[in-house]
Amino acid sequence: MIAQLTQKGISDKAVLDALMNVPRHWFFDSGFLEHAYEDKAFPIGAGQTISQPYTVAYQSQILEVKRGMKVLEVGTGSGYQASILMEMGARVYSIERQKELFEKAKRLFRTLKYNPKLFYGDGYKGLPTYGPFDRIIITAGAPEIPEALLDQLTPDGIMVVPVGEEDQKMVRILNHPEGEIDIEDHGDFRFVPMLKDKE
Repeated sequence: MIAQLTQKGISDKAVLDALMNVPRHWFFDSGFLEHAYEDKAFPIGAGQTISQPYTVAYQSQILEVKRGMKVLEVGTGSGYQASILMEMGARVYSIERQKELFEKAKRLFRTLKYNPKLFYGDGYKGLPTYGPFDRIIITAGAPEIPEALLDQLTPDGIMVVPVGEEDQKMVRILNHPEGEIDIEDHGDFRFVPMLKDKE
């Protein structure tokens, strides 16, 4: 898997080491274990998927996480991306709006060495009480860039978000101290849709 990722252009050693050190099969239902190290997305329940390793690696690489940074993840899902970020030394705050996945991830993290701060709620709103965040990563397709999340970025913060309805553009947003933002296009991806307004 690591060799495949390197061939596809993943060069950040911290990202590659994290993917090497976090066993992906931990996050799979038993029926899919044989597929855990294929570069494919797989179902995890509640209509959601665990992203393919390349997508996780790519988002992590362009997020430019440094040890000790406070990172907000929108969409806990299986917990795999959060574990990669924690393996890289980030302090992770993660929101999940699907109750089934939230409870499943909470149980899984109890058995792992990772300890993110998990929240059940609407990722569109972020976690203003706990912000600002050095980095924000969204792991579902957002129809537009969520303004509330931009407001929770530190000066010099970075947000990575797949934007689009059916297919998404991977967008990286650089927040500058003087209030300007740069928006970069990092290519085409496909994610399950980000859901608003959890009741």
